[in-house]
Amino acid sequence: MRNEWVLNSARLVNGGKVSLEFTQEITTENSAPKNILGMLNASDERFKQSGGKTYAWVSAVPADAEAIFGLDLSSLENVGDVLDLGIVEPSIQGKQLNIQVVETTKGNEWEVANIEKSAKRAGKDGDYITTKDGEFIYRRATVVAGEPQHKIITETVRASTADEAIENAIG
Repeated sequence: MRNEWVLNSARLVNGGKVSLEFTQEITTENSAPKNILGMLNASDERFKQSGGKTYAWVSAVPADAEAIFGLDLSSLENVGDVLDLGIVEPSIQGKQLNIQVVETTKGNEWEVANIEKSAKRAGKDGDYITTKDGEFIYRRATVVAGEPQHKIITETVRASTADEAIENAIG
């Protein structure tokens, strides 16, 4: 299901590029209401049971981003400068854009070295969400043209600390 999709901002980064920040509320089969209270109140925003907003960042050559999205990024003069955009439903060459979420247990070098920041959690500082075998889950969000092909790990459990998750994994 596709919900509000926004190109929020452009930030000047090193190398003369810009980082474009996108957000989209992602609803997958796994995030559908599971309890009767949510189902019986699906039309009431207070009972909304989605995964919340998902963020994705894309690095771009400023001239290309300007041409594709009709932007004027000339005000971004120093690394770290941000231009708020608020462009709803951006597209490229008539193709709708979406954030695609892929979850994996195979972390890259940075993710494995920074489990506290990179492993999937229940909220910002919540329990770790691991596979039933105790493997950490890493969530990757990318921007795609067309319909996303989400890959969500559904057989999960909660572990209150990284140590507990590691202990569960090695038995």
